[in-house]
Amino acid sequence: MNIGFIGGGTMAEAILSGMLDAGVAAPADVIIGEPVAARREYLAEQYGVAVSAVNSPVVGSPDLVVLAVKPQDLPKVYADIGGKFMGRQSVLSIVAGAKMESLAKGVGHERIIRVMPNTPAQIGAGMTMWTCLPSVRTAHREAASAILSTIGDEIYVDDEKYLDMATALSASGPAYVFLIVEALIDAGVYVGLPRDTARRLALQTVKGSVALVAETGRHPAELKDMVTSPGGTTAEGLQALERAGVPAAIVDAVDAAYRKSIRLGQG
Repeated sequence: MNIGFIGGGTMAEAILSGMLDAGVAAPADVIIGEPVAARREYLAEQYGVAVSAVNSPVVGSPDLVVLAVKPQDLPKVYADIGGKFMGRQSVLSIVAGAKMESLAKGVGHERIIRVMPNTPAQIGAGMTMWTCLPSVRTAHREAASAILSTIGDEIYVDDEKYLDMATALSASGPAYVFLIVEALIDAGVYVGLPRDTARRLALQTVKGSVALVAETGRHPAELKDMVTSPGGTTAEGLQALERAGVPAAIVDAVDAAYRKSIRLGQG
């Protein structure tokens, strides 16, 4: 299957790298439309793919075209590529907040796949939720699933409304986790640890804790109780977090991001 990219940014590169490494596509099967010359040269040299300064070659021949531009660039891209797709093609969009109905109207094509990845996809540890319009061919749905599985875990949903929720949780979520990791490192320094030691302790603690939840299948509350001895240090620390409203603040953060995603989709 021939695959084209409109936009060659960080997330496009993550998908490109993942599918090439996994053998889902070969470099000869890929063409990328990217306006920045230095970026084109890098992608061509690093991955051996074809590149173009304009989008017409990308729209003209690939079976699957990945739309990987910033939301604010969509009107310009629509003006460039709208109405130029053929019936056999599908468009896979990773544009945040852009609804399938809007995408279909903008590109003048009904075979739309909407994807919401997250930044850990850059190291093959991403979490992606996706959906598509009924007109998308089975072969292209299978190709989308295969491509997305190369950058981490992927979940298909029938209802597009869940993508706004995934945007708030899994797409924005890494920033929340980074904030917590940063705070743990700073806290270690505050109590007297060298920064490199605090960083190592914090990173492995978060990594190991997540792995424990995933591999045991136990509820996080159960695992939390296993760590918390009556009258102990963990109980004291958890009380401080509760008093500061940390659990509620995380819920509020996800809810705020969700509502913002909806507003972005409404234009």
